[in-house]
This record gives sequence, structure tokens and C-alpha cells, in this order.
Amino acid sequence: MIEVRNVSKTYANGTKGLDQINLTIEKGEFVAIVGLSGAGKSTLLRSINRLHDISEGEILINGQSITKAKGKRLRMIRRDIGMIFQSFNLVKRSSVLRNVLSGRVGYHSTLRTILGKFPSQDVDLAFAALDRVNIVEKAYSRADELSGGQQQRVAIARVLAQEAKIILADEPVASLDPLTTKQVMDDLKRINMELDITTIVNLHFIDLAREYATRIIGLRAGEVVFDGPVSEATDERFAEIYGRPISKDELLEEVTL
Repeated sequence: MIEVRNVSKTYANGTKGLDQINLTIEKGEFVAIVGLSGAGKSTLLRSINRLHDISEGEILINGQSITKAKGKRLRMIRRDIGMIFQSFNLVKRSSVLRNVLSGRVGYHSTLRTILGKFPSQDVDLAFAALDRVNIVEKAYSRADELSGGQQQRVAIARVLAQEAKIILADEPVASLDPLTTKQVMDDLKRINMELDITTIVNLHFIDLAREYATRIIGLRAGEVVFDGPVSEATDERFAEIYGRPISKDELLEEVTL
């Protein structure tokens, strides 16, 4: 369970990224967060795993405060949270296998991970993760030899090797073509359903939110303006989120304002 309690985030220049956010996300949910650029989607996601420190409030992961955690306790909580980025965040000159094994760094000493001395059990986990996203044949290829879609699947395999209980995906398909987008979203949905991994995805694409999510959260200017099941995410609701009516064409493409 993820609990976001009265969370606000104000940046050093005075800009408010989040404004009194209250959310509870249950284990196994597939949640899409939608809204315009600058609405607070990335800020919220990065606050959940404390890539950003919040200004007010508290965030709990399975009853433990990640907001107050320090040192080993913080590392232990973060070990359960996998992050997928729009830009993939792979070490391009390293092999695919080495990139996936980086998901295991939270389980070992710094020296062992620097030397790349991962036990055989970790290697088995990495191969199993690559197999789950249908890219095991690329294990010994360099990451920069892969297409964008393949790199994103490596990023998904990395969080699987991490054995994350929560996946946070920040615009994971924004730079991908429609066919590759479907493959990556299919992977995320299948993993969510088969492994019961709580999955939160920031999306610009309204049709993807409706197709894959079980729950949609709409942000506008750092505030939650919609939170409900996909069945309630009508065109009128999206108009409230985006501040204007949404045409049928825009339901199939990225909304950019």
C-alpha cells in the first residue's frame, strides 16, 4: 500500500509542484496519472520513492514512512520500489545483462557491485527477467545497440530483477512509436497482473490510460482534480483535468498545451 498524506512540494523558486495531495493506492493496482506537462505528475512519482523531498506531509510505503526514513531503513524501503524513466537510464556502453543486474545493487555491498561480482542466483534472476519481457537473446549486446523499445524492456527487466513490489513508470512510452508503445504497455500490464506488482504510470496518452489502467488520477496545477475507475473517466472528466474539451482525435494522441 502507498499512502500519500497531505503532501505538498514547493521548489526553491517558489513554484508549487504539489498542493495537499491525499491518495491511497492498494497493492496490485494499475494506476495511470494524467495531466498536462507541469501538472505535477513527475513530481508526485519522484516523491513516492523520494527522488524529490517533499515540503509538507508524509508518504508511507506499506506502513513505513519513506519521508522520515534515513540510511539503511531508506535503502530497504527503496529496494521495493522500481523506477522506469522515459529516457531508459541505462549504461549505454554496458551489456544488457549488466544493466539488468544493476537492479540487484540494493542487495549487496558497494564494493561487490562496483566489481560486478554478482552471485549466480542474481544472474539467474536477470535472465528470467529478460525472458519475461522477451529480450533474453540480447543479454550480451551493448545497450546502445538496441532500439528504444528494446531499451525500455531492459529497464523493465531491471526492476523485475530488483524484485520490486512497486513499479513507478515516468512517461515510459513518450518517445516510442505506436507499435512499440503497445508492446511496452502490454509488458507492464502483464507483469502487473501476473506478479501482482503495484504499477503507477504517468501518461500523456489518454487512450492508453483508458485501455490499460484500472484507476485514473488526474492532476492539474499540482492538485488532484479526478480520482476514480476508468469507467468514470468520461470525456467531460478529461475536459476538467485538461481545462478544456478534448476532441475525439486527441483521445488517440498526446495532449500538448
